[in-house]
Amino acid sequence: MPNAFAFAVLFSWPVVVYLLFRRLPFHEAIIWSILGGYLLLPTRAGFDLPAVPPIDKQSLTSLSVVLMVVLGVGAAATGRARFNGVADALGLKMPIPIAVLMLVMLTSPFITVFTNPEVLQYGPLILPALRPYDAISIIGGFVFGLLPFLLAQRHFATVESHVVLLKALVLAMLIYSLPTLFEIRMSPQLNVTFYGFFPHQFLQHMRDGGFRPVVFLLHGLWLAIIFAMAVTAALALWKHRLFEGKRAGHWIFAALYLLIVLALSNSLGALVIAVMIIPVAVLLGTRGQVLVAAVLAGAVLVYPILRGAQIVPVDDILSLAESVSAERAASLEFRLRNEDALSERAAEKPWGGWGSWGRNLIFDPETGQDQSIVDGAWILLIGTYGWLGYLAQFGLMTLPILLIALGRRKVPIAPATAGLALVMVVNLVDLIPNATMGPVTWLISGALAGFYARRDVPDADVSAQTGQSRPKRNWGMVSDRGTPAMDPPRPAAGDPGGWMQKSGRKGRSKRQAG
Repeated sequence: MPNAFAFAVLFSWPVVVYLLFRRLPFHEAIIWSILGGYLLLPTRAGFDLPAVPPIDKQSLTSLSVVLMVVLGVGAAATGRARFNGVADALGLKMPIPIAVLMLVMLTSPFITVFTNPEVLQYGPLILPALRPYDAISIIGGFVFGLLPFLLAQRHFATVESHVVLLKALVLAMLIYSLPTLFEIRMSPQLNVTFYGFFPHQFLQHMRDGGFRPVVFLLHGLWLAIIFAMAVTAALALWKHRLFEGKRAGHWIFAALYLLIVLALSNSLGALVIAVMIIPVAVLLGTRGQVLVAAVLAGAVLVYPILRGAQIVPVDDILSLAESVSAERAASLEFRLRNEDALSERAAEKPWGGWGSWGRNLIFDPETGQDQSIVDGAWILLIGTYGWLGYLAQFGLMTLPILLIALGRRKVPIAPATAGLALVMVVNLVDLIPNATMGPVTWLISGALAGFYARRDVPDADVSAQTGQSRPKRNWGMVSDRGTPAMDPPRPAAGDPGGWMQKSGRKGRSKRQAG
């Protein structure tokens, strides 16, 4: 149970968001509000009222940021124009494929409710039927979850804003590495010390004679994957600065340091994903990076189909895991067998799923004891919201990468944007074994969707929406051939790239953030 301090920190966060918008440039304020809320606020604190989405760290942060954007807090200080209402602030105009997926996501809960009118009973355990207000509650939760996506699609569609997003992620995890290293050495205890509770099972965070850190996140796996994303982001920034003709060695050191922290965190899965992506981020040009990102994103999207068709080499994967660690192999085998059982359960209601209240789980018919553990995001979504809910949510996370890859020969792609796609893929791959989906996931996905949408906007409309013209540099030629070219124009006042200019040496060009 969270203590009073946990609730005080949670409900004071809107004040922190207000101060960030008052003191920081617009794009920085959005990023640091969302990142700070995700990394610092308590997980269990909040209110879960009937028929409405829970008011917790994610929903409260997203609502606070949207409110600041709509009200124009800090607009006078940064010299930017105010937005004309919620639709303008969130940029509700979007590409048709994205709009269709969002529409499916927000309407499929009604199908879920209509296909689950029966009460389920397992011995003494009774799970209620779904009612119309359950659909409203689910939709409200989806809307809260999508707010970072909408914000990023509207305000992080440019290369400069992608640089800001990457740098914020790296800087945040460099700072976060300090409490992480403390917990690696001393055990995961900060959440108990400050907020009065441990967010998960402590035994799961004792690994190989050491500890798996948690800090203030839900689980150590959540912490590990965001470190893996930060490693990839640091390498993307290294490549970005190289192609700008600037010193980039500090980003290599940042990536190496974050990789060491990740390796010490006793989370093999996240480490394997990071090691898999590092050669792609270092050796390939932007087009190659986007192609690899698209292939992996597509594989994640169709993974449930491949799994159901027994195309995934499960036995080979288990043998490989056993060669590394018998304990980890046993854990993986339990997960895979559990997925098989949950997939059979989900197949009973394929389109709309079983809905909330744990109806998607497997219980002992006599005792009512829960016999299943849901780990991967894919099986959680298919079991709860059916194939419609799964395709809508995973489609929103993967489709921007696929669309950018399909248009890579027509639209110049900067190293920062290609790197951001790889960062997103790191998270996507981890959604197969884990449910590490959060506001940072949606923020990055929205930024990529905004970049794709912006490619068809006329130059005059881009200038009106973002206050800047398109970059004149041919990023695709630079990344693939490695030849110098003209730098993009200097960012306008309040441009998201401006806060990064301090990192260059005195006397170097300050025309582009790097």
